[in-house]
Amino acid sequence: MQAQPAAVESQNFGSILALPEASSSWNNAAAFLAGCLVTAAAAAMSLRRPLKPQQFDTFASLATAAHVDLAEPPAVLGRDTDDTCLRRRFEAMLRKGQNSICAAIEKCDGKAKFSPDAWMREGGGGGISMVLSDGAVWEKAGVNLSVIYGNMPTETLVAARTRQAGYAKDLKPGEKVPFFACGLSCVMHPRNPHCPTMHFNYRYFETEAGDWWFGGGTDITPAYLDEEDMKHFHSVYKKVCDKHDPKFYPKFKKWADEYFVIKHRGETRGLGGIFFDDLNDRDKDTIMAFSEECLNNVVAAYVPIIEKHKNDPFTEEQKRWQLLRRGRYAEFNLIYDRGTIFGLTTGIGRVESIMMTLPEVARWEYNHQPEPGSEEAKIMELYRNPRDWL
Repeated sequence: MQAQPAAVESQNFGSILALPEASSSWNNAAAFLAGCLVTAAAAAMSLRRPLKPQQFDTFASLATAAHVDLAEPPAVLGRDTDDTCLRRRFEAMLRKGQNSICAAIEKCDGKAKFSPDAWMREGGGGGISMVLSDGAVWEKAGVNLSVIYGNMPTETLVAARTRQAGYAKDLKPGEKVPFFACGLSCVMHPRNPHCPTMHFNYRYFETEAGDWWFGGGTDITPAYLDEEDMKHFHSVYKKVCDKHDPKFYPKFKKWADEYFVIKHRGETRGLGGIFFDDLNDRDKDTIMAFSEECLNNVVAAYVPIIEKHKNDPFTEEQKRWQLLRRGRYAEFNLIYDRGTIFGLTTGIGRVESIMMTLPEVARWEYNHQPEPGSEEAKIMELYRNPRDWL
């Protein structure tokens, strides 16, 4: 399949005028995903016209920027030497969370283990990708840590945020901005259609110009509705939010509902959770403590739901529906997810780690519609009209 690049409106990532044709059967979706990568690259680079051949070459060279594989994860990925600085403390917090979450998932799965894959960047920093495949419970799960030092054009910095940094307006187009970014991302795709997919990301970003912010969140994507599961998941994060600021949960829950939207289909990716970005309205240690508590509650929010459903019987038709929803998951990640777009179009991201978030198997069917009154139609209504679970 030959995918054509899409024309897009400048700095409007939702205004995709053309999408690559989707495959319509059980597959690894390679052709579809390749087409979406082109579309996402065009959107994120804020082009008003399709990419020219030389621009494809530039994008390809950026995507394969030097990342050196390591035999063993280093003790520290960042290059800061002061153990008390926030950059070092944030990395240490994320690494601790990565290890504890992987241990809990391995215990629940009972079969597969996470394999570490460490790498360093020539420009500074690096990452540790922990990936589990072919488990008893999870087909694929990944928890990726990255610490990045780099330079980006002003336009990319602005696109990476929901609001423009105050100093960015004084920079010339194309001017490079030195930055530091540290984050932990996770996506888990279970085998059983009654077990939901879960995603989280917690990150810290700063520039040499003095701008900084935190972002993150945890959200859930079930293929079938269990209201008690959704109440449990949301209540865990409401409790965490309320402890730090009673305004957080309603604000961040709404933000998740509005962010995880597949705009070209008019539906959400899943049933929400919390999401926040550009958070810098209080001191750094206070926000870091909030991020840490959110991260430390991933297992409490998610694993009890998996334990409840991992042995549920399911039909071939239910598996088919799960794979269709995975197709929607891939569409969102490749076309709208700011982290994916940022990593791929700046050339700072390691492609294998970025694409880890996608399921190994997904499905696209032409004009699929769930049967009226079915369980699939019931949850489809919630994808189109998010609700308050508490």
